[in-house]
Amino acid sequence: MKLVARLLGLEAGGEYIVVLNDEDAQDLGVRSLGRVKLSFEGRELTAIVNTARTLVPKGVLGVYDGVKEFLRLEEGAILEVTAASPPRSFQYIRRRLDGRRLAYHEIYEIVKDVVQRNLSQVEISSFVTALHNHGLDMEEATSLSLAMVETGETLKLDARLIVDKHSIGGAPGDKTTLLVVPIVAACGLTIPKTSSRAITSAAGSADRVEVLMPVELGIEEMKRVVKRTNGCMVWGGSLYLAPADDIFVRVEHPLSIDPLLLPSIMSKKKAVGAQILVIDIPTGRGTKVKTIGEANLLARDFIELGNRLSIRTQAAITYGEQPIGYAVGPALEAREALGVLMGKLSAPDLVNKAVRIAGILLEMAGFEGGQKIALETLSSGKAERKLREIIAEQGGDPDISLEDIKVGRHRFAFTSEVGGRILWIDNGRLVEVARLSGAPKDKGAGILLEKKLGDPVKPGDTLFTIFADNLEKLMAAKEAVAEGSFIAVGESMEMLIQEVRELPEVRRAFILER
Repeated sequence: MKLVARLLGLEAGGEYIVVLNDEDAQDLGVRSLGRVKLSFEGRELTAIVNTARTLVPKGVLGVYDGVKEFLRLEEGAILEVTAASPPRSFQYIRRRLDGRRLAYHEIYEIVKDVVQRNLSQVEISSFVTALHNHGLDMEEATSLSLAMVETGETLKLDARLIVDKHSIGGAPGDKTTLLVVPIVAACGLTIPKTSSRAITSAAGSADRVEVLMPVELGIEEMKRVVKRTNGCMVWGGSLYLAPADDIFVRVEHPLSIDPLLLPSIMSKKKAVGAQILVIDIPTGRGTKVKTIGEANLLARDFIELGNRLSIRTQAAITYGEQPIGYAVGPALEAREALGVLMGKLSAPDLVNKAVRIAGILLEMAGFEGGQKIALETLSSGKAERKLREIIAEQGGDPDISLEDIKVGRHRFAFTSEVGGRILWIDNGRLVEVARLSGAPKDKGAGILLEKKLGDPVKPGDTLFTIFADNLEKLMAAKEAVAEGSFIAVGESMEMLIQEVRELPEVRRAFILER
């Protein structure tokens, strides 16, 4: 059947979707969420079908942006449209829904069709849900990791040893990467760091780094930066490394499940050629991993999967019951990290964590006394100089100062009405408030803590300041704190946390960061 293209100007997250008139759909024998094969000037594509009575008339094919770009269509182009059968991977998803384990070739077919947009969101969601419900064994985790690497780009570096670090997320304000990468690179190791943007947090690593330098580099640009500086910090989403992962994440997030955590992380490390890897597992209330026992089980899985992928892996179980450093929000965190590297700002917990993780990497690479070397590299200014080299190579201003980093011009300081000590900080609630202030989209928005766990507090002391680029967002964040703060002050720990008299509204804390 020949149909005339109508460009709808709609985007579906990269999915290939078309809209058929009901009568044309009946003539082709397809229904909504079925598939059609499109042919235009020698190019072919399988697309998912939506149907409509009035949006497109008979003889017209409504085209989403993904289809337009792939087939290079213009308004009025004439396409050949035929019914298409579901791909083989559809049957493999059905098997996994029944609880059957899948072989490598079956998993590869699923991942390939995810990347090529041959599966609908419903089918991908079914696969992710099946993994969540029935569990993911180590054999399947290995197969998924390899398939995700093989269906994307890989980074091939001419380096003797490539090291990497990755945090599973959960601790607000964790700008550790901004210290670890320049420390390790200044010691002569190669560390091509790819990072994510925020999904549920107030800032992902890429959001923080972007305050200092461009992060949307291509593979060749990334190779150039690493060759000249030993390191880089770039957004993984622009690199097409293990691209299936980004699609899986878009499905996992609204479902609040994360069954692909291990292959998601390890596939991207394999894709950059990492041979040595440290996995940071923040642990405690408000994080993804609540107890040290759970953290050890997860560490064991990462180490085993690393062995299967020829990546020597260790885990660092780190304290996650309060923010790392004092700043939460992209610009505030970038300023704090730069200030620590320059020796102008103090954040002892941030320094301790960065030095310990960098030290582990150095010792895994054969250095003796890795923690001491890492601390000397930081305190001597070598790490700062290396960061500025990386900033220059990635297209930023190597002479950037703390004053150059603009934070929200609207701000409000919250003071304590009572004296005592900081008893607890609710990480999840803190992140909610920071996001209400505009973070991470508004780079200058966020929260700057004045006090942390155990610190003494006098009546009238400032506990924290909210920053915002937009006055309305500042007011929304203030109102949220008025309804219930994320920080508690008292003389001693109150044993009664909350009195529940009615059916409470329970919101599950969910953290999904890559």
